[in-house]
Amino acid sequence: MTNTAQQLDTIQLLDDAYWGAVTAAIRSEAQRLLESGEVTAVVGYLPGRRTGTALPAVVTSVEEADKLIFSPACQNNLALYLTKAKKDIQRSGRVAIVVKGCDLRALAGLMGENQLKREELQIIGIPCAGVYGANADRSLPLSEGSIARKCRECTVHLPEGADVIAGELPVLPELAHLEAEELARLEAMTPAERWAFWKEQFSRCIKCLACRQVCPFCFCEQCLCDRNRPQALETTPRPAGNFAWHIVRAMHLAGRCAGCAECERVCPMDIPLNLLNRKMAGEIKELYGYEAGLAPAEKGPLTSYDDKDDQSFIK
Repeated sequence: MTNTAQQLDTIQLLDDAYWGAVTAAIRSEAQRLLESGEVTAVVGYLPGRRTGTALPAVVTSVEEADKLIFSPACQNNLALYLTKAKKDIQRSGRVAIVVKGCDLRALAGLMGENQLKREELQIIGIPCAGVYGANADRSLPLSEGSIARKCRECTVHLPEGADVIAGELPVLPELAHLEAEELARLEAMTPAERWAFWKEQFSRCIKCLACRQVCPFCFCEQCLCDRNRPQALETTPRPAGNFAWHIVRAMHLAGRCAGCAECERVCPMDIPLNLLNRKMAGEIKELYGYEAGLAPAEKGPLTSYDDKDDQSFIK
């Protein structure tokens, strides 16, 4: 990389005023909702203990709501906290949740699968200009070099369907679509070359299951893959079991994945899981004209049957 390219990679993409304005709008709306009693809790982001970090949080008081933030460090898909980690908060009453566009797509999918009810949620949408990538230097402002790959080609910067939008979306620079370029490179490979690529990627998997734990759509109380009587998948990190796990997971998310890329972000072995998810999403769109998360849908194309469905794949 040349010195000029390195300098471009560190140029600040957005004015600090944008983050401040969105933060102020989130705080104002959260305080109003809690003060009026419209909601009993707000799921959002608080500053982390280390500089440049943010933590998912459930706030229940006006005082706590005044600490909510939005920054490039707000990477987590908060829809997760309504299905697994903090799902008990819904029992206390109506809940507000702060969402980016990709988070809202997850909420729509979960509503379609009867995991959430729209009337029980107050959705505070963020006009999201992008967040840090997994290995970004958070001591520096968001730049072309530190923005998440998914954000470079995001189509849902404005979360349409939210009850309120906190702030305004700034003018966004045009960035190279790195993930689309990588996907095109993979699709140009021969089947044998693609097999070798994914075999090498999955060989690094340590079966920590972080990808499953961070996914809003893996909401089963007990995963079939954890059972050993009968055993569906090998639980140890061996090549055959790793391959089976990731392929089964990709098929399980086909037609459901919201594209938040949280699975890839939390993977300690840097496996490009979102490439696989995007490929599956592309196949679903091409074959069935269906794109996940645009609106709540009771059944996706792989969980429903129509006698007009294409059956050319049957040999």
